[in-house]
Amino acid sequence: MKVALYARVSTERQQERGTISSQLDALRAAADADGHEAIEEFIDDGYPGARLDRPALDRLRDAAEAGVLDGVLCLSADRLARVYAYQVLIIEELQRFGVNVRFLEGPSHGEDPQATLLVQVQGVIAEYERAKIAERYRRGKLYRARQGEIPF
Repeated sequence: MKVALYARVSTERQQERGTISSQLDALRAAADADGHEAIEEFIDDGYPGARLDRPALDRLRDAAEAGVLDGVLCLSADRLARVYAYQVLIIEELQRFGVNVRFLEGPSHGEDPQATLLVQVQGVIAEYERAKIAERYRRGKLYRARQGEIPF
């Protein structure tokens, strides 16, 4: 089976720590263990999952439409997208082109009704977590500004 590997990190700090490399190592190992041919690695390094317009994700979707892959391996649902509606959109689009999506952490969407529900719940929680992080960041900047610091 020809698979694509999709990895994403959203911050420069994650880029510097090499978390994209650890994702790719796990994805490569999973592809090898399953006997799949990893035809391409799609990497969105520094793009938030709350955005749908990501260069590697766009190329991945184009490859799926062109029929050059049978599956996609991704570490977890929140690496694919942090917004639940985007997760559903991407997964359903890929499935429409006959491309299965497998997450290494947790079940994959569509394995069975319980797995689908779990992926959906994880998507909603990821979206909530993103909103909380953004709110904490905003409040921290506001606090520093009130203390006379110049937040960047």
